[in-house]
Amino acid sequence: MSRDQDATALIWDARFPLIRLEGQGCSSFLHGQTSARVDGSTHGDLIKACWLNATGRVQALLEIRLDSAGADVLVLNGDSSSVAGGFDRVIFPADQVRLGEQRQQRRMQRLEAGKAPDFTQVIWLSEASEPPTSWAELRACNATELECWRNKQGWPLGDQELTGDTNPFELGLSDWVELNKGCYLGQETVAKLASRGGVKQQLRCWQSTSQIQKGLKSGDQLKLNDSRAGIITSVSKDTETGSSFGLALVRRQALDAETLQAGDSDVEVSIARPSAFCDPPALG
Repeated sequence: MSRDQDATALIWDARFPLIRLEGQGCSSFLHGQTSARVDGSTHGDLIKACWLNATGRVQALLEIRLDSAGADVLVLNGDSSSVAGGFDRVIFPADQVRLGEQRQQRRMQRLEAGKAPDFTQVIWLSEASEPPTSWAELRACNATELECWRNKQGWPLGDQELTGDTNPFELGLSDWVELNKGCYLGQETVAKLASRGGVKQQLRCWQSTSQIQKGLKSGDQLKLNDSRAGIITSVSKDTETGSSFGLALVRRQALDAETLQAGDSDVEVSIARPSAFCDPPALG
C-alpha cells in the first residue's frame, strides 16, 4: 500500500481483554490506580488512561467506562492478567470494589488517513450488536494496514514502544495523564517529569530517504554524527517505492535533527514529529 494512496477511512475491528470491576467505589479506586481523572466522569464516557508502575513507566493502555454498577476496563495494550492482578492486590474491603468476570470485548475504531487517533470514533459492541449504519460500507483493515496507519500517525502500540520502561511523556501520551488530581500509582515520578521537563527521549516518525537500503528493522540504532541518537521501534514498508518508514525513540539531543543514520549501513532517514504526539507539559 502506497503512503500516498491510502483509503479514506478503514475500520479497526478487534477483540480486547476486558476487566470488570463491580461496586460503588469503582470510580474512586480507578482514579487512584490510573493516570486519568475518573472521579466525576459521566457514565458511559470513554476515559483514556495509562496504568503505570510505581516509577511512572507505562505498563498498559486502558479504556474505562463507568456505569451504575461499576466499571469496565478494556486493556488496549499490555498484559491484562498483570493489570487484573495489580488491581486485585490493592483492593481492600473499604474500597467497595470487587473484581468481576473477565471477558473479550469487541471494539471498533474508525481510522482516517492522515489523521491522529480520534477516540470519539470508538465503539464497543456486544456480539448481537451491529456497527453504525455510516460505518457499514467501510472496510476492516488487516494487520499490515493497521501497522502502516499507526506508524504514520505515531500511535505507540508496538512492543518496542510500550516496553514497560517508557513513560507517557516520552510516548506522546500527555493527554492520557491528569496532573491536577490527587495521588495515584506512579504520580510522584510523573509529577517530577512534568515539573522538570526531564524526558530523555521522545517518539518520532521516521522514513528512509532512499529506495536503496538494507532492510531496516526494529532494534536498529540511530546515530547523529557518529553519536548514539536513538532506536528504531517499528518498521513498515511502502510496497510501491520499496522505502521503509516507522517509529523510533529519539534521544533528546537529536530531536531537532532533520535526518539521522540508521542501522549498520548508515541508511539516511528523515525524522518528523508524529501527528498523534501530545507534547509534554511546558515548564512554567
